[in-house]
Amino acid sequence: MASLFLVTVRIGGAICQNGNSNLALGEAKEPHAFIACTTEIYIMPTKIVLADDHPIVCEGISRVAHEAGMEIASVATTARDIGDTVKQYRPNVLVTEVRIAGHDALKTLEPLQLEVPECTVVVFSSFTNPTNIARAAALGCHEFIFKSAPVADLIKAIQSAASGEPTRPDSLLVTTKSRMKRSAQFDSGSPLTNRETQVLRHVSMGLKNREIGKSLGISVETVKEHVQNILRKLNVNDRTQAAVWAIRQEFI
Repeated sequence: MASLFLVTVRIGGAICQNGNSNLALGEAKEPHAFIACTTEIYIMPTKIVLADDHPIVCEGISRVAHEAGMEIASVATTARDIGDTVKQYRPNVLVTEVRIAGHDALKTLEPLQLEVPECTVVVFSSFTNPTNIARAAALGCHEFIFKSAPVADLIKAIQSAASGEPTRPDSLLVTTKSRMKRSAQFDSGSPLTNRETQVLRHVSMGLKNREIGKSLGISVETVKEHVQNILRKLNVNDRTQAAVWAIRQEFI
């Protein structure tokens, strides 16, 4: 006598059943000779925290996320609320704008990565400034999606982040990281070392010392030392002049 396993898969509130004989451990010689066993498997939906101060954006994301089988755990409408909301709900993915109600939302990400490491960040923004993309890349965000992009791009980014997949090779964040960390060997005639060249690229993209340190895996003190060496070697007075030099030399 063969055993037939009837598997019930519950995804959120939806239930899918499969009683197909393909699930049986063996094929029955007689059609009626089955012992039916039922197993219910609960698959947790992707849990999301949204951070945005525009109700129409939050409502739109909530609808498409629900249709894709995801759960919106909560919405943070100020940058200050992001930390507490993420720590309370511990989502798989945080979907955040760059600036919320006039405040820098990206500043909240670094401490969250230590306190809620299982939460992956997808930036969904109307701000197209390259500095914002570079900061998101330095802070370890999974993806940066413009609000002008198709809805499918956002859903794919969230699903990819939740499942732990690597960021797409052609994504804004990957190409930006590649530019920032490119070795000095491609830049002939530069008086800078490889590391100083990498630091200068970060400076030219508007990153602060802490963000540069996180991106390159070095301490803030080491970043400061590199910046001083860059200013001295280029014979410039400040970071702005160094960035202008880098642009003129097509370093970025």
